Amino acid sequence: MRLRDLADVDSDSEVTGFAIDHRKVARGSVFGAFRGAKFNGEDFIGDAVERGAVAVVARPDANASVPVLADKEPRRLFAGLAAKFYAPFPEVVVAVTGTNGKTSTVEMTRQLWRMLGHRSASIGTLGVTTSDDQVSTGLTTPDIVTFLNNMAGLKRMGISHVAYEASSHGLDQHRAEGIPLAAAAFTNFSRDHLDYHETMDAYFDAKMRLFDDLLEPGKPAVIWTDDPKSGEVIKRAARRGHQVKTVGRKGETIRLVEQSPTALGQTLILDHDGKTHRLALPLIGAYQSANVLTAAGLTLATGGAWDATFAAMQRLAPVRGRLERAVISRAGVPVYIDYAHTPDALEAAIAALRAHVEGRLITVFGAGGDRDQGKRPQMGKVATELSDIAIVTDDNPRSEDPARIRADVMAGAPGALEVGGRREAIAEAIRIARAGDIVLVAGKGHETGQIIGDKVLPFDDALVARECAA
Repeated sequence: MRLRDLADVDSDSEVTGFAIDHRKVARGSVFGAFRGAKFNGEDFIGDAVERGAVAVVARPDANASVPVLADKEPRRLFAGLAAKFYAPFPEVVVAVTGTNGKTSTVEMTRQLWRMLGHRSASIGTLGVTTSDDQVSTGLTTPDIVTFLNNMAGLKRMGISHVAYEASSHGLDQHRAEGIPLAAAAFTNFSRDHLDYHETMDAYFDAKMRLFDDLLEPGKPAVIWTDDPKSGEVIKRAARRGHQVKTVGRKGETIRLVEQSPTALGQTLILDHDGKTHRLALPLIGAYQSANVLTAAGLTLATGGAWDATFAAMQRLAPVRGRLERAVISRAGVPVYIDYAHTPDALEAAIAALRAHVEGRLITVFGAGGDRDQGKRPQMGKVATELSDIAIVTDDNPRSEDPARIRADVMAGAPGALEVGGRREAIAEAIRIARAGDIVLVAGKGHETGQIIGDKVLPFDDALVARECAA
């Protein structure tokens, strides 16, 4: 494809690809020179041109010996140009934003589509998932070049339906744009990522870009009704001209009438189109209803019939690292793994298991280094107040002193046990647990590494739990 075919520029240069890292520029690349938290891509324009870049996307005051495609929002311009280059993409694409539940919702949407006969995929924290494979991308929302490349690759594989996680970072940095959305969804909103966004208002506004900027007016917006921010999201979506479809206890598209736990899942009484339906959901955890109903809302919004969608909901499989039962110990104690790493998510995970506990609920958790420090004592408070036994341990300390992080958590966790080594903490929880108890190991979920300094050491909570329970 020639440069003149992509942009309003008089150049016959052949475009071979796009790059935002000057080290990945090849002959014919369009280089995105963006300012980041640590580096300024404009400083590497010369290097990119030497490597063969035929154009640069940057701010209006940038200079280069090749055409500069300038915009005050260069990331957005870059995404639009790259989308034209990498197209075509799957026909039906939806995006999900929210603090918690994004991973489960996009994966459940993928499963529902598959059971309705569509070749489908999900993209997010778990990577790129299809019915045949799962490939990690390393980020909830990968960089725009990887994102568009993945989407184009899925189209070539015959995938027609894709659900992806729209993280606040990705939305703020225009990392998931250029592909028309068939629908979008909101799960919930609570404290997270303030190390990046600084304020809750900025964090919320970043998420709302999905509805304010990316989703075209007239398209369906599926909104979980039972979050304190839901009303504001509904107003913004309606103001934008979206078809608002609500799910939850106050939902009009799917209303959650009643919810009760069972031995291996839960029973939901739902109201849809004036009729009552009893759903035997094979997933443990009360909050899973939000993920399931949001996924069902997206399925309906993209053409799924209710009867087929309802039948498929009863066959949903657990999502990796989301209240995943890793093992049952020799004492008969189930050990669950969950990705919860915020106060709100930790509270939801504990509440989800509480209904199934006959004895004590033992929670193992920690807080990450180089991240929002204010949530640490809040997590400690949640764990100690809602668990019978709380064990504070390490969880990706990164460049910080692990003992200092634990001290911050312990400040809000009077009476909690402190066991620095994560393996030792898991082993201790399993050792003291007896019949009737449940152990929750929170923080990592699907992750398979412990980040200490600049090293990622192999560590899988589920695997370690099985080893400790053997």
